[in-house]
Amino acid sequence: MQRPSAAWILLISFLVAGPAIAGPFEDATKAYYSGDYETTYRLIKPLAEQGLPEAQYNLGLMYDKGHGVPQDYAETAKWFRKAAEQGNAKAQFNLGLMYDKGQGVAQDSAEAAKWYRKAAEQGNAEAQFHLGLMFDKGQGVAQDSAEAAKWFRKVAEQGNAKAQFNLGLMYEKGQGVAQDYAEAVKWFRRAAEQGFPEAQFNLGLMYSRGQGVPQDYGEAVKWFRKAAEQGFPEAQFNLGLMYNKGQGVSQDDVLSHMWFNLAASRFPASDNENREKAGKNRDRVASRMTTAQIAEAQRLAREWKPKMEQ
Repeated sequence: MQRPSAAWILLISFLVAGPAIAGPFEDATKAYYSGDYETTYRLIKPLAEQGLPEAQYNLGLMYDKGHGVPQDYAETAKWFRKAAEQGNAKAQFNLGLMYDKGQGVAQDSAEAAKWYRKAAEQGNAEAQFHLGLMFDKGQGVAQDSAEAAKWFRKVAEQGNAKAQFNLGLMYEKGQGVAQDYAEAVKWFRRAAEQGFPEAQFNLGLMYSRGQGVPQDYGEAVKWFRKAAEQGFPEAQFNLGLMYNKGQGVSQDDVLSHMWFNLAASRFPASDNENREKAGKNRDRVASRMTTAQIAEAQRLAREWKPKMEQ
């Protein structure tokens, strides 16, 4: 999983610590936002050395990004650790990420899980999500689907689309929770409405199968289309099927060919099975099309561009 960028922070609770510290910290923050990293470093380093966790965390960020100092993951981990050991949740989460990825420290899933848990127990949503992943995969902790569902739920209830999708999958499969298609639909829908293509695709599947909702091919097509238009190949493939069969839409060989063609080109090279399946379906449709229809389908595929939902 790609490491999320950590934002420079200014904690309101710190501002009452006293003018001797608050003034330089505020000045360092202003310098950072103005792009004056040299001044930021000059002001923040003494505060970090004095033990201020917010300063230690932000100094770690500067080494992480190479802002005002050479990028140095070992120094990043050093300062994140100092802040983390004082209970700074953002530092705990980021230190967990460094152990997860082996950046600046030896890769250690158990240490990653340890720091994720500390941050998660303070309510850090990113840490809760990552801890859910650790329990789901059994990395650094014993595999425990119920614990994974517990942490995903905490983040899902805060509106995180990835966690909502993962929780929907757990209800769909009955992993860590009792299987409940209606609950799966509920969480897929919440993530889908935020534009998350995997959830849109899965919600389309639920409508096409009549799982957790009445079977409705029109709704299935609606959600497959939303994911397909973002470039999700599984949804493009299924949309090709719907146009091929005339389910939820008028039967249309040109559009069926277009979507199968796009799916065949967008499945990763490692997924040769699905690439071949999409290609074969495209060719079957082509066998009953005119030359002009094939040319039109190919033109539509060439001109297609993904639409990213807001």
